[in-house]
Amino acid sequence: MDLSALREDFPLIAKNPHLVYLDSAATSQKPKRVIEALKRYYEELNANVHRGAYRLSVAATEAYEEARRRMARFLKAEEREVIFVRNTTEAMNLVAYAWGLRNLKEGDEILVTEMEHHAGLVPWHLVAGLTGARVKAIPLTEEGRLDLSALDGLLSERTRVVSLVHMSNVLGTINPVAEIAKKAKAAGALVVVDGAQSAPHLPVDVKALGADFFALSGHKMLGPTGAGVLWGRYEVLEGMMPFLGGGEMIREVFVDRSTYAPPPGRFEAGTPPIAEAIALGEAAQYLMEVGMERVYAHDRALLDYALKRLEEVPHLRVYGPQGPDRGGVIPFTLGRLHAHDLATFLDEEGIAVRAGHHCAQPLHRRLGLAATARASFYLYNTKEEVDRFVEALLRIAHKYRAWL
Repeated sequence: MDLSALREDFPLIAKNPHLVYLDSAATSQKPKRVIEALKRYYEELNANVHRGAYRLSVAATEAYEEARRRMARFLKAEEREVIFVRNTTEAMNLVAYAWGLRNLKEGDEILVTEMEHHAGLVPWHLVAGLTGARVKAIPLTEEGRLDLSALDGLLSERTRVVSLVHMSNVLGTINPVAEIAKKAKAAGALVVVDGAQSAPHLPVDVKALGADFFALSGHKMLGPTGAGVLWGRYEVLEGMMPFLGGGEMIREVFVDRSTYAPPPGRFEAGTPPIAEAIALGEAAQYLMEVGMERVYAHDRALLDYALKRLEEVPHLRVYGPQGPDRGGVIPFTLGRLHAHDLATFLDEEGIAVRAGHHCAQPLHRRLGLAATARASFYLYNTKEEVDRFVEALLRIAHKYRAWL
């Protein structure tokens, strides 16, 4: 990739040359064409979708549905299987309530992992509390991978759902979803995949993964906040009741009853995030033009370079697996410095990293930590930025050596 030209596509980066933005796992920066897609909708297409027969509404509907087609191509899925939601969290709640609440019963088991984001845990906790189902977890190895040797013992005829993250937002671990899904399906379980971190960084083929559901957030893949996608296997979606009721998701409504539209409309009640969905489609198109294989290769090159350079920093500890099954995420601690202090010191050097438990408290308990600092890379980051990051850490380590 021509990084100099590509970085010019991102106004915030271009306007802040001294900023090293290493928090794309939280939210990515946005290219001009995505920002312009939002602006263009409000200036040229502002009308509600699916409801008006006039030209402006028809044009807005076409732009909205073109975004759905783009997301379908991005995920290698069918258009009718792409549901627009606000984010991964809403998508996971949709599955938990629209499928789980009506299909789980007392004694059933929901299998998750110890590395889940809270969005992949809390919805299942809530539904388990309402149905009597139990939540169990695939444990982690010391290297930060899933302990697949425990999987066969955890799967049983009671397992109704296996819900797992594709790529950890803390460790960067890329889980073998297809292998796990095959075993889950053999046990008769539904497979739900949190793709919030994988969709922005890896080539994704939802059918090849063997999943029944795949969730993503647009704002982590160059799109705006407020728009995400739930992909669902159509045969499963067709048998589900709505998550929310109201306008647009209906077929017929009477005073005492209603019938519902087929998917995906059944799950898009009310006015959708029209502008945001259109801009998300533009972000997907941008990434497809760059090529997701190139995005992942760039992330990996930066990760490998950073891991090597970080060996120079005394008392710094990096967490996560060593090997090809890892994306461009580096959680770390520096001696006895608290992660929040470390992030503040880096911010004073113009380096933006995340600090905290990253909405993954069970994982941090497994690591024996209250918090970590986290650097995460994306297609607009450079080796020079990695150097600035490492050199800042070296200065911090020297300045606060009494705490290390």
